[in-house]
Order: sequence, then structure tokens, then C-alpha cells
Amino acid sequence: MTAKPTTHRPPGQSNIRVRQFRAAPACRRSRAAADEEDRMGLMLFPGDSDTTSPDVAWSYGDFAMFRRWPARTEGFELDEMDGFGGERPWSDVSTVLEPLLDHPDDAGPDFPPSQCAAMLPRLQQIAAQTHDGAGGPDVPRHLDDVRRLVVVLRLCTEKGVECVFG
Repeated sequence: MTAKPTTHRPPGQSNIRVRQFRAAPACRRSRAAADEEDRMGLMLFPGDSDTTSPDVAWSYGDFAMFRRWPARTEGFELDEMDGFGGERPWSDVSTVLEPLLDHPDDAGPDFPPSQCAAMLPRLQQIAAQTHDGAGGPDVPRHLDDVRRLVVVLRLCTEKGVECVFG
């Protein structure tokens, strides 16, 4: 599956970047439904009008898998949390990453620069980790995602713009 960034400018609004995903045609109807779900996703990017700014994007499934990893680094399982199938309240955990980890997948607020700045040091610590083969085969991809997210949040902080969650 490849992604091609494009720009869409609705009348009276700033630039909104949309990522189109293309997948090979499916052979069966059930596979087609799965492919359609995989093409849908989200992107985080600086809320400036520069369409060349860096971004980080995931399918919804990949984003769900990604968020489980930093939650574990913070000492809890995301699946046990309220809103993720569990009953544990967010007040039971203390992490500056809560805005990212407890954010709705398809809607919700953008991250203001102050929130970007608050999450940035912890994400930089996570991004600085080296992969020693422990933790499973997805760790290198998660580290790469965290590093790309750090670039986006750093830019948002430096420019004083929100990180758009779209």
C-alpha cells in the first residue's frame, strides 16, 4: 500500500492535508471490506499553512497498535483503560502522553503548542531508545513513528502552532 499526500483547500479554511491510500484490488468481498478499512487513517501535522511541513500518518489499525507501545513504556496496558475496553480510569495513571494515548481516533481536539511542548521531552526519550531485538518485530517501526512524531511536535512547538489531528 502506498500513500500519496495531496492538498485540499476548502473555501475560507486553511490548508488541510489529506492522505489517499491505494491498495491492490481484493479478490473476495470480505477482503475488500478489510482493504477499505486499512486505507482509512489519520495524520498528525503542524497547523501552519505550509503543505511541505512534515507529518506522521497511520491507518486506524496501525495507530491503535502504535499507541499500545508507548502506553507500555509508561507502565500500563492501553487495553485496560477506560475507553479502550477496560475499566481503569485515566486518573490512575500519570503520563504526559495522555493527550496522545487517550485521543479519539477519528475526531477530537488538536494539540495546542503547550501540549506539544509537554509531550515532546518524553517522546524524545522514547525515540532515543535503541532496538536490541526485544519487544517484538514491530518495535523498529514504532521507534520510527515516534521519531517522526517528535519532528512534527518539535516544529509545532517552535512555530507556536497546533498539531492538527486529522
